[in-house]
Amino acid sequence: MKDHYPANHLAEETSPYLLQHAHNPVDWHPWNEDALELARREDRPILLSIGYSACHWCHVMAHESFEDAATADRMNALFVNIKVDREERPDLDKIYQLAHQLMSRRSGGWPLNVFLNPKDLVPFFTGTYFPKVSRYNLPGFVSVLEKVNEYYHENKTKLDQGNEPFIASLNSISEKKDESSILDTGLLPSVCVEIKRSFNARWGGFGGAPKFPHATTLDFLLRRHARSADGMALQMAILSLSKMAEGGIYDQIGGGFFRYSVDAMWNIPHFEKMLYDNGPLLALYSQAWQLTGEDLFRKVATETAEWTLREMQSPEGAFYSSLDADSDGEEGRFYAWNRQDVKSLLTDAEYALLGPHYGLGETPNFEGHWHLFVALPLPDAAASLGVDSNSAEELLASARRKLFAYREKRVRPGRDEKILTSWNALMIKGMAIAGRVLGRADFTQAAFRAFDFLLRENYQGGKLLATWKDGRARFPAYLDDYAFLLDAALELLQSRWDKSMLDFAISLADYLLAQFEDEMGGGFFFTGHDHESLIHRPKSLTDEAMPAGNGIAASALLRLGHLLGEQRYSQAAEHTLKAAINGIRSYPPAYGSILSAFDEWSMPPQTIVLRGNAEEMAVWQRLALGSYAPNRLCYAIPVTETGLSGLLKQQEPKAGFVAYVCDASGCLPPVQSLEEFQRLLNA
Repeated sequence: MKDHYPANHLAEETSPYLLQHAHNPVDWHPWNEDALELARREDRPILLSIGYSACHWCHVMAHESFEDAATADRMNALFVNIKVDREERPDLDKIYQLAHQLMSRRSGGWPLNVFLNPKDLVPFFTGTYFPKVSRYNLPGFVSVLEKVNEYYHENKTKLDQGNEPFIASLNSISEKKDESSILDTGLLPSVCVEIKRSFNARWGGFGGAPKFPHATTLDFLLRRHARSADGMALQMAILSLSKMAEGGIYDQIGGGFFRYSVDAMWNIPHFEKMLYDNGPLLALYSQAWQLTGEDLFRKVATETAEWTLREMQSPEGAFYSSLDADSDGEEGRFYAWNRQDVKSLLTDAEYALLGPHYGLGETPNFEGHWHLFVALPLPDAAASLGVDSNSAEELLASARRKLFAYREKRVRPGRDEKILTSWNALMIKGMAIAGRVLGRADFTQAAFRAFDFLLRENYQGGKLLATWKDGRARFPAYLDDYAFLLDAALELLQSRWDKSMLDFAISLADYLLAQFEDEMGGGFFFTGHDHESLIHRPKSLTDEAMPAGNGIAASALLRLGHLLGEQRYSQAAEHTLKAAINGIRSYPPAYGSILSAFDEWSMPPQTIVLRGNAEEMAVWQRLALGSYAPNRLCYAIPVTETGLSGLLKQQEPKAGFVAYVCDASGCLPPVQSLEEFQRLLNA
């Protein structure tokens, strides 16, 4: 039993992942100066093991090796062992994942196990999951430990002297702006053609298995269609969204998306549910419904938001991080079904419809059980039974309620209850958009509650902190925290004006420029100028599992710059685009969030400021934001508001009601006629 052993140095941590290892026989340390100094003083290499709470293979390796006394004895004798939660320290994860890719010439993952020279923290051997004994063509972990230790002590001089080229390789990867490069807007249409090369025309999505949602790419494609009526962009986005919504990557019973699909058809997921996926997908499905009127998209957006409020919202109002893939020690057990159990729960009429709809008549698709996906469209299943569409919808809804109620009695997956600033910001934006588009005031209110929590708990001394758990806010915030929260604030201001929120957004933008901007190379570093010194300072412009902080920063700074007429923000965004332009030319699918910012730079958003009484402003704002218009912002500022910043100072109330409509060429004369306002919107 893991709790048999005395607590190690992780016992006072807040991370649920680290606390899972606090009673291992391994003498784990958190990443701190005490642990690093211990390794230097005793001349022991460091075993840095990085994972996260919802990670299936992290759990497997923990059970096999880290809870095993004999393995722990070798680890403790040979290494200083440091355990890191990649969600608390994404800076360390980014650095050592990149190092792993450079050294092994293969992609990384979790758990990531990196062996470091204690003198300079440069890795000399890396790997991901190692089994306890040799299998899967992988060496046994104890054998790895012995050989790595032997190599270190036999090659210390070589390791101490040979690290400069490796550090140079890490640093050479950061992209830098090319001031001579022209931001050619003609590049944007050709980008869609390039994206199409990896598009799966049958199942949607991009590339082969495993398949990830790529929300930023889909968002860019919807934007391109709205801007230029690009039918190919629309078709790629809508097919992908439809297939994901019908697949097993979407929880057909409880709502919300799993992290990725292990197959090309979206049917069998890896069963983690992550907040950072569901926030952007909530926004995307809400906007896709707004654009197309497709009821499937409205349903998925509604159910995803409701899942978030039901299972991921803390009593304090902020959102938890993730749900495990495992429950009762088995991956996917909470979500998989036995056919006989389903039959026993439903009426004959319900099962006759739900069975073929969700593929229960086919061969089990997940370890002898069924994971549900739409195998037969509901209209086809209804037609085969001679059931009309309304009756079919009612039967399916009734059946789903029964399955949901039954599933709720099972042992639930573990929940990581860390409050991460950046992940919360993504969900805040998703909730704000869903609340406005779907007409759900509870979604909007949830977004404001989470935002207020972050402002109250994770903003201290004029700086953000990255994580909160059990009353403790910790770790200097990263680029993603500042950029995503700035973006969320600008979105929330369209739902309800609050001058203090605008002032906070300005402070976030100013801090981004002061502490994160790479003034020479363009763009923003992942860590602030005053951050702990590490072997590399990441500056990634490509999307990973989450949107690139540089892409979101560029977009948000452009929007704030246009709202206030502040050139500092717009110029920083333009320098970010210049740093990314060569990468975009070489492989555009990796730059979805930067491409959306590039799209906004190429034709800045139409920014509308309304001044008047609340009732009238609500009517005009619904007109402005009631249709899908990603390059339109509309802020309804009460007549009583004073002390506004920048361009907003000039947009004063007038007798009655007034709208100020501004675009790239400047601001039009004030508009006080609803008919004239509608004409401008249509134009």
